[in-house]
Amino acid sequence: MKKHVIDAKGKALGRVASEAAVLLQGKDAPTYEPRLSGENTVTIVHADALKFTGDKLKTKRYYRHSGRIGGLKSRTLSQALAKDPTEVVRRAVRNMLPKNRLQAKRMRRLNVER
Repeated sequence: MKKHVIDAKGKALGRVASEAAVLLQGKDAPTYEPRLSGENTVTIVHADALKFTGDKLKTKRYYRHSGRIGGLKSRTLSQALAKDPTEVVRRAVRNMLPKNRLQAKRMRRLNVER
């Protein structure tokens, strides 16, 4: 079991998330098996110091739905970062992992710090 630390200061969100997803799956090891969840623990530090290009802070939106009629809520990337930058990073990593039963196990081994 390896512990990896990724410093996100000045890096793009997608680059950090894809690097973390590869490590969480165990694709960096010669003993990689797609059916196994992997053993690596990943810690991402300085989540509040990420770099965003273009107009992403104003135009990128995060949606969620309560399940009720008219229950769609959205917020911009800048609003999401102001509330909790760690959740933005966690969501990006989760979306880069395969959508299967191992996803929750892999996400438990991800730690994100401001």
